[in-house]
Amino acid sequence: MTDPEFDLLDELYFVTPFRLLVERTGRPAAELLALLGPLLEKGLVRYYWPDPDTELAYEPTSFGALGRDASYLASKEGLLQHNTR
Repeated sequence: MTDPEFDLLDELYFVTPFRLLVERTGRPAAELLALLGPLLEKGLVRYYWPDPDTELAYEPTSFGALGRDASYLASKEGLLQHNTR
């Protein structure tokens, strides 16, 4: 896990809207989306849209359109990797 991925998982212990991730991390939106994609693909992060209760399966083709409007949460596996680093 890279340092930026580790820092991002720090913010995902609770369901967090994308706009709040941008504020908290100080990273540009495009950079955050680039970090989230692989984490979603590995199953380390889950994402929710249109509300925090509706989880979506990761699809690279639709993620680009929905990524900025979604909310995110570290998965159990993501938390385990984060805490054992």
